[in-house]
Amino acid sequence: MKIESITLQHVSMPLIAPFETSFGRETDRQCVIIKIHSEGLAGYGECVATRDPGYNYETTGTSMHILKDFIAPSILGKDVKDALDFQERVAGIRGHHLAKAGLEMAIWDLLGKRAGKSLRQLLGGVREKVEVGVSIGIQESTQSLVRSAADFVEQGYARVKIKIKPGRDVEDTAAVRREFPSLRLQVDANSAYSMDDAPRLKPLDKLNLLLIEQPLFEDDIWDHHKFQAQFETPVCLDESILTPRHARYAIEMMACRIINIKAGRLGGLSQGVMVHDLCQGHQMPVWCGGMLETGIGRASNLALASLPNFVLPGDVSASDRYYARDITNERFVLNSDSTIDVPHAAGLGVTIDEEALKSFSLAQITL
Repeated sequence: MKIESITLQHVSMPLIAPFETSFGRETDRQCVIIKIHSEGLAGYGECVATRDPGYNYETTGTSMHILKDFIAPSILGKDVKDALDFQERVAGIRGHHLAKAGLEMAIWDLLGKRAGKSLRQLLGGVREKVEVGVSIGIQESTQSLVRSAADFVEQGYARVKIKIKPGRDVEDTAAVRREFPSLRLQVDANSAYSMDDAPRLKPLDKLNLLLIEQPLFEDDIWDHHKFQAQFETPVCLDESILTPRHARYAIEMMACRIINIKAGRLGGLSQGVMVHDLCQGHQMPVWCGGMLETGIGRASNLALASLPNFVLPGDVSASDRYYARDITNERFVLNSDSTIDVPHAAGLGVTIDEEALKSFSLAQITL
């Protein structure tokens, strides 16, 4: 599959409502949309880096640079066989997983279109619809958080994740639990705490949570081992798991009982599948995280979450959770059983609304 051209498009899309985590507040979502041409076909990918280096060190600016000056030259004009071949070609580029994953997603889209198979089929997915939940950012008050959770429950979401940070943790979570005693509820700290905070967070154990996500530092595995030993609630690692190797470390250290798989964080769908398989072999459940994706990344996440060991609901909410207008013609909707259908058309299974993409574009480069 000869790669003939690559187009990088830096876009900024207004969110329906601001989204706040322990590391910042977003009112618009920036990302890089990638289009590659090969043998009369076009494949699309989404690099989920955003404007600021909050989730990790990558930004839309660094991703545009790395994609243009390092990743693209490694494949332009060359015959790329598949995703693993791509990974071998970019192995000499340290880090920059979000950038790598965006281009690998476009390769998967091309592979599917060429073979006439959906991404779910290519990855070995077993579900035609997947369980999903909703992620709620930090709100102005505990009362507004409860109202927001109630709104999403009314919309049909059967699992809710709330973001927490020091000063907005146990009380907020307890308030949501009181309002919804049987709701599947989990919390996400995005690395906001240290081991010194463990005793103060211990009351979370009494709230029947699905999990506590990434309480400690983004590069830590060992202290998470000590944290997990103090809690009955499963710890879930996100930012700490950058490769299948890190997943193995976490399993061997008993640093968590659940892993959040984000293809972007891991450097590509191929790496996400590897972590899935590793966890499945150790009877450790996984779920699919989200990064406020457009319809392109949302389609990719749904296909990934159709694999058998994704046994917990993912952060793959309906399109209208974040965007009044998306850049795909297809919009994903929540089913009555808190699931979303996995695309079944070839490749990612979505088509691009070129007018919308153009209207959100900040910059474009074609190589």
